[in-house]
Amino acid sequence: MKHAKAGRLGGRRAALAGGFAIAVAAAAGITASAFAGSSGSVSAGGSFSGPPAASASPAASLSTASASPAASLSTASASPAASSSPSATATAAPTAVATVWPKATGTTTLTATRKVSGTFDGANTEFIGGGNLGDGSQDENQDPLFELSDGATLADVIIGAPAADGVHCLGSCTLRNVWWLDVGEDAATFKGTSASQTMTVVGGGAMHASDKVFQHNGPGTFIIKDFQATDVGKLYRSCGNCKTQFARHVQVSNVTVTAPLKTLVGINPNLGDTATITGATLVGGTAKNVCALFKGVTSGEPTQTSNVPDGVACLATGITFE
Repeated sequence: MKHAKAGRLGGRRAALAGGFAIAVAAAAGITASAFAGSSGSVSAGGSFSGPPAASASPAASLSTASASPAASLSTASASPAASSSPSATATAAPTAVATVWPKATGTTTLTATRKVSGTFDGANTEFIGGGNLGDGSQDENQDPLFELSDGATLADVIIGAPAADGVHCLGSCTLRNVWWLDVGEDAATFKGTSASQTMTVVGGGAMHASDKVFQHNGPGTFIIKDFQATDVGKLYRSCGNCKTQFARHVQVSNVTVTAPLKTLVGINPNLGDTATITGATLVGGTAKNVCALFKGVTSGEPTQTSNVPDGVACLATGITFE
């Protein structure tokens, strides 16, 4: 069971903020202050310094007029400067995670879940749901297009619409360069039962997720790096009301997310969850879109307790707002 879904976010277009970039190092003591109208860097202690050199040029460009495989999403080419020290100052220098979304080499309709063991490379084929997988709804408990066994890898796949419940991982798995053109229920869900399991997402991107992109239901660690998203509720959410709860951990690095966006990650510190963010560019975002903290439950609905990193359960460095 997953927590209740939010309403469909307004519109299916990316909002592009321009004219300024601010870097926030939020390893501890970060505030939810709005830094509109100026550029520069903010230390964890709250001091503001002049504009960093890295913010002199635009850091992102976006074209999402069409949710086709050829949709173009461009970001900056510099690298994020992450710091593990609460007193360090972040710099506004995001790294590009992709320049152009891949063009589909063909289209395959799946009417039943495709089970993957070992490695499946789709060679940039676009997969869409058909039959019971093709109603295009946002309903809970849909079947996925792909189900990955423990240790499996899914690579170079484009998931079109309808996308059903995307991808399910039953244990440790890797998603490499997987692209969701229009997220269905969730893009991918991490299940399994072992505290040592790891789900790794490397490269790829997602658009139009009314609730969340990545759902973490089992225990273990979720790694997201070199990823981009546009028009999503949450990039990552640790289950807020699963009947069986676990301590879950998420590591996010070098991602670019373009508003609309509610929060980059959502975790349940009361259940032992942790989040470590080391480099993220939020286009059209603010400090309130970085990390949401909830009181997780096993029934009913979770309660949000904070909308900024607390420096304990959620550590964030190298965050850039544009």
